[in-house]
Amino acid sequence: MSKIWTKKPMSAFENDVKSSQLKRVLGKWSLTAIGIGAIIGGGIFVLTGTGAYYHAGPALALSFIIAGIACVFAALCYSEFASILPVEGSAYAYAYGTVGEIFAWIIGWGLILEYAMGSMTVAVSWSGYFNKLLKMFGLHLPDYLTSDPASYAGEGFSMNLPAFVIVLVVISLLIKGTKEAAKANNLIVIMKVSAVIFVIIAGAFFINADNWNPFIPAATMVKEGETMKEAYGIQGVISGAAAIFFAYVGFDAVSTQAGEAINPKKDVPFAIIVSLLVCTVLYILVSLVLTGMMHYTDFNPQGKFPDAIKAPVAYAFEIAGQGWAGYIITIAATVGLISVLMVMIMGQSRIFLGMSKDGLIPKMFSDVHPVRKTPAKSLMLLGIVIATIASLTPISKLADMTSFGTLFAFTMVCVAVWILRKREPNLPRNFKVPALPVIATLGICINVYLIWNLSHEAKLLSTAWLALGVIIYFAYSLRHSKLHKVGYGETFKAEQEPLQKPDLDL
Repeated sequence: MSKIWTKKPMSAFENDVKSSQLKRVLGKWSLTAIGIGAIIGGGIFVLTGTGAYYHAGPALALSFIIAGIACVFAALCYSEFASILPVEGSAYAYAYGTVGEIFAWIIGWGLILEYAMGSMTVAVSWSGYFNKLLKMFGLHLPDYLTSDPASYAGEGFSMNLPAFVIVLVVISLLIKGTKEAAKANNLIVIMKVSAVIFVIIAGAFFINADNWNPFIPAATMVKEGETMKEAYGIQGVISGAAAIFFAYVGFDAVSTQAGEAINPKKDVPFAIIVSLLVCTVLYILVSLVLTGMMHYTDFNPQGKFPDAIKAPVAYAFEIAGQGWAGYIITIAATVGLISVLMVMIMGQSRIFLGMSKDGLIPKMFSDVHPVRKTPAKSLMLLGIVIATIASLTPISKLADMTSFGTLFAFTMVCVAVWILRKREPNLPRNFKVPALPVIATLGICINVYLIWNLSHEAKLLSTAWLALGVIIYFAYSLRHSKLHKVGYGETFKAEQEPLQKPDLDL
């Protein structure tokens, strides 16, 4: 059993950097755009409606502040790790080098949940905006092709066809190459940020301050589907922070791209912190504008504006009599959510790449296309799985499980960076977390508290996912781990060959 606590040596990570087949094509602004591209999307265009109605009311801005603070602590810890280990794999790789293989596997398995569920959630969100866009131009898809089986009111076959198709389109773009995907993402991010700034400035003219009174509504019960749940009050603000935490997953995606960064030890920490700060400010301002334009109770899916919760920003302008703005926002959201989906699937494939290189999952996940230098096989398999589940599953079931995976990974990173600082204090660090014991402790406590405030169903399903991961680890991964199978020296040759500093400042 002692094997499960084996740590991957730092020198082995350096050897991974030297032998990587991925192209280093991402500068600090491309990495920052990847972070912003993933963060600005579902949080602003979708979760603002559900967060306001089912959780916090106008105090949704406070929920974003709490979630943002929790992210800052984790982001600082991520940044220190990224300055030490510039490899793909994110929190999985960090844990492998500090806590041990079993912890690394559990975190990697949690990241798979985070990115897979996140991708599916965004695909379903994109479908909602795409259908709204079609309706604006007088086009209508039949309900059985835009609804998952649980949401379909009719009889017979149904699936969310737009969600299925957009995943396959994004996969085809990612297979072509990281540089091409990054260029497309940069353009989409410029459009998306412009649209968000437009929402803040234009929406400010239609704010009714009465909609903010009371800012924190008294706790009460609201109907969600066929069940009643408690909402509002201080507890509603906290549960809102937990529910919308999925919106902040983007800065984690930056760390998964370290293997393709030109100067990862400097640029990845920069991109993580800048993308998080920019997006937190935008989230807070948009949530204030949105709940000022519409009363939070108007997002009730069973009320007089039943579709407002699916596309809250666009509907807020329509209800304000500014239908022209709804066109701009719907187009921006439809295009903008594509970049979120792109970054999440790209991050998922790089997690698989790191785990596969270590032998913990099958080799096909680390096969890199000889010309395009992308994990094409992994991307194709991911595309099929994500597209299929997204087309058949309600969005409410996906978002909370994404938040669990994110919060779990953030907690483990705060633990792992503290352990590494104690065990390897002399490792060169281009970025060091100030007052680490305080920052790490706050990060751990806040993230665990937010996990506790997720829905009971999300915690139950996510725990079952982690239990399945443990079974797979002992049944497959432990026996195929390269650290155990052929030995550290033979696998990485790091003990036999002198290590050279890779030339990353190209």
